[in-house]
Amino acid sequence: MTTTSGLPSLAADYALRQEDIQSYGQNGHVLLRSVCSAEEVEPYHRVISEAAYRYSSEQRPMEERDTYGRAFLQIMNLWQADENVRLFTTARRFAKIAAQLMGVSGVRLYHDQALYKEAGGGHTPWHQDFYYWPLDTAHTVTLWMPLVDAESSMGTLTFASGSHKEGYLGPLGISDESEEYFQRLVEERGFPLSHSGDMAAGDATFHSGAVLHNAPGNSGTRTREAMTVIYFAEGTRVSTPDNPNRALDLKTWLPGLKPGDEAASPLNPLLYPV
Repeated sequence: MTTTSGLPSLAADYALRQEDIQSYGQNGHVLLRSVCSAEEVEPYHRVISEAAYRYSSEQRPMEERDTYGRAFLQIMNLWQADENVRLFTTARRFAKIAAQLMGVSGVRLYHDQALYKEAGGGHTPWHQDFYYWPLDTAHTVTLWMPLVDAESSMGTLTFASGSHKEGYLGPLGISDESEEYFQRLVEERGFPLSHSGDMAAGDATFHSGAVLHNAPGNSGTRTREAMTVIYFAEGTRVSTPDNPNRALDLKTWLPGLKPGDEAASPLNPLLYPV
């Protein structure tokens, strides 16, 4: 089945198992195989990459970038810039998985972002995603899908399983400081490490905004082209920003809203149920 644009429809349900839901709840992440088939993901790989490279503003050579800049090319909210990418970002299949994993009745979009780790690109330091998000809920989840077959050496994710149960672990964004601080915390608290390993195009991880995770550098010869979509539970309220990144996110991804408002700006459509 295809859309009016000729791209594959991503409306059909994915056969999520109860053990997947339990694993997500216990560990804060889950790896799901073939969320998109090879036939589905390839045309989306093409349109997402065309948009990502068109809108990427990174022009510096690798050696002139800081740790964050070496980690990946990051291009956000592509669904607003390209109608074909919108079909991927707003796909009912993905949103239903997010709702089922979190055990909520509905989910809204926070934003999407292409994360392209170039060959020779650096590691992604340990971090918690929700350090950046002014959302008053524990129910946030990110889909992370490689658009190309990605060997572990290209920089697939590693998670500190169970770390999401301990909540906010430190006011640190992605940086050398977060790598050092959270690496020490992971060792001290004995969180088991779970590596995504080799992933085929169309496989996906879903991970909580609270789970600690990182990724190695890309020692391969091809760019690790991955697309992410962030979801939060319907009915979530905006929290009071307590760091500059959350203040910026409030302005950028929740425009016109203030603390206490329902997080439902025009940039946060309801994706499931629809």
